[in-house]
Amino acid sequence: MSSITAAINSALEHSTLSQRALAEKTGISQPTLNRILAGAREAKLPEIILIADATGCTVAQLTGTGVSERVECVARATNGSGMDTMRQRLLHFMELDAYLDDQAIPAP
Repeated sequence: MSSITAAINSALEHSTLSQRALAEKTGISQPTLNRILAGAREAKLPEIILIADATGCTVAQLTGTGVSERVECVARATNGSGMDTMRQRLLHFMELDAYLDDQAIPAP
């Protein structure tokens, strides 16, 4: 079982979703999702992005690569927002930005 497969299984286990609910939320067919979770088929990047979004993870958490180890930030939480949530949102943004750069999609 690959590390990505293990990470996807872990993300599903820690989410409140069943395998069927994950399939519905991502649009990935349940047979395909079952093969991915069983390690019989590698997940493609678009599927990893959908799974990450549905389970509340970042693509970097599922793939083991990303910008999180390179990002340092200072912020102040206001209006009762938690620092963990703020940090997670920032990492999602940074991952998306890095993905767009990797795909040679120019900034507006």
